[in-house]
Amino acid sequence: MMSNNIYSRVTPNFISKLSDNEVFVFGSNLDGIHAGGADRIAYDSFGAIWGQGVGFQGKSYAIPTMHGSVDAIRPYVDDFIAFAKSNPEYKFLVTRIGCGIAGFADEEIAPLFKEALPMENIFLPLSFHKCLH
Repeated sequence: MMSNNIYSRVTPNFISKLSDNEVFVFGSNLDGIHAGGADRIAYDSFGAIWGQGVGFQGKSYAIPTMHGSVDAIRPYVDDFIAFAKSNPEYKFLVTRIGCGIAGFADEEIAPLFKEALPMENIFLPLSFHKCLH
């Protein structure tokens, strides 16, 4: 069963603007070609840099998901979680990374974020929460 605290840390289904301390976390490709989906929103609205497929940029954070298996994505999620731990002043709004164009299921990607569950500055999609509880 999910606690009220978890429900308070659910990423909205659609994000069109961010508060000053919010960061849009999106799935990318290693080449940083932000052509569609959440990566295009990050590029058009939240400062993602064309050609940069990994890490913090503007008001966004890119996690590559288009280069292989879930195991290939894991180190980038781990790096993101470490970054979020060292930057508690930000609220990170994680989108359903890897579950669109990359073709993974929520049940495959959500477990990568298990360590993020107790972190108050990481918000996850409801579908990830449902997979983790």
